[in-house]
Amino acid sequence: MKTDIKSKIVVFCALLLLSLGGCSMSDAKFIVSSDSLNNKVFKIKEEVCTLSQARVILTNYQNMYATVYGINLWERESQNSDLETYVKNLTISRLAQIMAMDYLAQEREISLTEEEKDKIRKAADDYYDSLNDAEKEYMQVKQSDIEKLYTRYGLANKLYTFLTQGVNDEVSDEEARVMEAQQIFVSDKNKAQEVEKQLSEGGDFLTVANLYNEAAETDVSFGKNDVDSEVAQAAFALENDQVSDKIKTEDGFYFIKCTNHYNQEKTDANKSVILENRRKEAFDDVYQEFLTSLPSEFNEKVWRNVKVEINEEVKTDDFFQTYEKYCNW
Repeated sequence: MKTDIKSKIVVFCALLLLSLGGCSMSDAKFIVSSDSLNNKVFKIKEEVCTLSQARVILTNYQNMYATVYGINLWERESQNSDLETYVKNLTISRLAQIMAMDYLAQEREISLTEEEKDKIRKAADDYYDSLNDAEKEYMQVKQSDIEKLYTRYGLANKLYTFLTQGVNDEVSDEEARVMEAQQIFVSDKNKAQEVEKQLSEGGDFLTVANLYNEAAETDVSFGKNDVDSEVAQAAFALENDQVSDKIKTEDGFYFIKCTNHYNQEKTDANKSVILENRRKEAFDDVYQEFLTSLPSEFNEKVWRNVKVEINEEVKTDDFFQTYEKYCNW
């Protein structure tokens, strides 16, 4: 299947969230418009995010996309506007979340140790020293901006670890099991009856799929939580080479042929996903309620004028990697 840019964005966003130390919460909804912040981007209670700090994250996101998909991604006029808006929104959302988490950390009396602060200073020095003059000028950044950002991320990650330390980390093979299969999906009842008839008469599954399948792919792999419950119930009861009966869902009808009922590598990877989802749920139970108590302001005028610019001298994309090198607690 040919993957379009929107699908790539979704996948890449998931990778970005991992770079935030697991802080993959829902979009911040507590920011309101304001023109009272002068050259600041937003304010939560008494803490402000400066334009320079926001530019650091925006520039790294921009270049991380370019590293994965090529710099010409930003040069395609048909995609640039939507992508720019998406990455700008992602930048503000993540920075606001981190700042909100720091307030929650203060409320829970969680703070950084002197050893952790020293690691943050070293990380900030390392990252700032890696910037060339063009990058410093483009982001209008000082070493103190980097240290401030790393301090915020460090405290947020420490809070996240604290609030999720009691989560059950046992995930069974069956709960995480990922199977490989071939699928036929049709939205029409009459077509479903035709597929059912051909398969019952011994028709080759792939041949029938090539004629009728409306899904983007025939070969798929999935866990129990990745598909409709009706599909999961039928598919995970199959052994290798078995074909399901017609499966009715809200969207239409599925036929599944099991090609590998247990993919060990993908199952192991899925265990990490399930565990992280458990941690996120435990975190959100506390975090989402806390958000309602935070006053905030957003300088829409300043942020609207920020544009993603193509500059071959501005290549920095290792802000998060440098942080994790020193501050992975």
